[in-house]
Amino acid sequence: MKIRWLGHSAFSISTPNTEILIDPFIRDNPACPVEIEDLKADIICVTHGHKDHFGDTVELAEVNDATVICNHEHSVYLAQQDLDTIGMNMGGTVTVEGITVSMVNAIHSSDMDFIEGIGPGGSSCGFILQLENGRRIYHAGDTSIFGDMEKVVKNIYRPQIALLPIGDRFTMGITEASIAASWIKPEIIIPMHYNTFPVIEQNPERFKELVELSTDTEVTILKPGETYQE
Repeated sequence: MKIRWLGHSAFSISTPNTEILIDPFIRDNPACPVEIEDLKADIICVTHGHKDHFGDTVELAEVNDATVICNHEHSVYLAQQDLDTIGMNMGGTVTVEGITVSMVNAIHSSDMDFIEGIGPGGSSCGFILQLENGRRIYHAGDTSIFGDMEKVVKNIYRPQIALLPIGDRFTMGITEASIAASWIKPEIIIPMHYNTFPVIEQNPERFKELVELSTDTEVTILKPGETYQE
């Protein structure tokens, strides 16, 4: 299994059988080191409707004939573009290409700001991905810290790997994310949603220090384009 950070909140996850993209903000992402043409996808997961997360979903889904997993409102929009899409809501679980995807809460706005006039985008979300080998990955999406991270994410889904935003202003910052880490208790955390733009500049080493000082969790800091593999 390989987890490649593409900058901001965009990740590609490769298993022996399946290629997954999450929040594929590629073309206009100043931190992304790859081109759309370099990416493959069987599944695309979208956490919410902001253009720096919804990104290039439509093009990537068309080119790869991928299935897009997202909330109901985004699914309706994508179906109108003749794309293969699965709409979900909080607490739901689906299995696609051997990957089990559960939708969990995130505390954030979600209107589609990439369409004219801005359209309603339902609720923002996070995802729990259970891979074919049983490993579970939590992509928190854009979110503040909130109690479900302990009561639901940790106690029910028990992810071994967590992808957490640390950029502050639009999501939780380093202090809140380090507390969230102590609640979730994964084996590995990969920080995300920071340093893409000046307004969310953060020092990930400070986050690593806070987490590893108070928990047994290992923080793996990636540069855009780098891969965590196991």
